[in-house]
Amino acid sequence: MSTPERERSPRRGMCAATLSLEAITLGLTTPVLITIADVDAPLALTIGLGLAVLCLLTAGALRSEWAYGLGWAIQVAAICLGFVVGMMFFLGAVFAGLWATSYLLGRKIERERAAAFAAYDAQERAGD
Repeated sequence: MSTPERERSPRRGMCAATLSLEAITLGLTTPVLITIADVDAPLALTIGLGLAVLCLLTAGALRSEWAYGLGWAIQVAAICLGFVVGMMFFLGAVFAGLWATSYLLGRKIERERAAAFAAYDAQERAGD
């Protein structure tokens, strides 16, 4: 099999998709923070849009292992927004669950693929 196909990370793809969708949700919390929670507009923009941009930047940085740690921190921040807007306890927990599933399932797939490629390579060498 080709090298790029072997290097494609299912964990990175799933986690990036989760962060991208979460960025939309966090961006949409900005008007909610302003109108319902009575948070000052500059602070609401910093929190809502700041977390949304952070999600997108982190999704792009998932080639590095440290970005996954930042992804976990974003999940904690999203849940903590529930102290300001109660619904974010629920939405933050949903995205944290999606993130955990993407991360853990992605790692499992990577391990199983690595084992399958190793077995395939060993079989190819034995056949030569």
